[in-house]
Amino acid sequence: MLLHDTLKSYRLILASQSPRRRQLLSDCGLEYELAERYEVEEVFPATMEADEVPVYLSRLKSDGYPKALAENEILLTADTVVIIDNEILGKPTDEADARAMLARLSGRAHRVTTGVTLRSSARTESFAVQSDVYFRTLTEEEISYYVERFRPMDKAGSYGIQEWIGYVGIERIDGSFYNVMGLPVQRVYAALAEFVKQ
Repeated sequence: MLLHDTLKSYRLILASQSPRRRQLLSDCGLEYELAERYEVEEVFPATMEADEVPVYLSRLKSDGYPKALAENEILLTADTVVIIDNEILGKPTDEADARAMLARLSGRAHRVTTGVTLRSSARTESFAVQSDVYFRTLTEEEISYYVERFRPMDKAGSYGIQEWIGYVGIERIDGSFYNVMGLPVQRVYAALAEFVKQ
């Protein structure tokens, strides 16, 4: 039986404001309901290793969900970070910050890590997926064009791989393309299949 048939007896809830995550979950054929917006203070310990942060934050978002889960409900939360030199690049504060981030990524490799948490009324499971992304050297004009035209203010690391900058700037990826978009759908699909078996 296909997973989307198995999940018909469950209510999959996506707690994310990211349009990319919504699109990716829909495109892999999984029906879900969008959680109502709720606030979670996304703060992590200063001493935490950068690669551990996404799972920590995905669990924080899961724990912060304001409603008790029914027996047939599965909550999905996720967090994606861009890491370079063991430092997390978050969302840019303004255009200058976006340009500075892209200049830093230019001509180098960086890591994108997404943490995912699945939670039911009975248990919680979390995992992380990593992808290494290699940018060619970008010109100042290319960076300015992208920032002004595509306004990547809502994106970690100031870029969306599915946008113009990804087409012209990324030489290669080691790992999941969709992870860089914000949700490693293959791993999520497999994890959900295991989750509902237990």
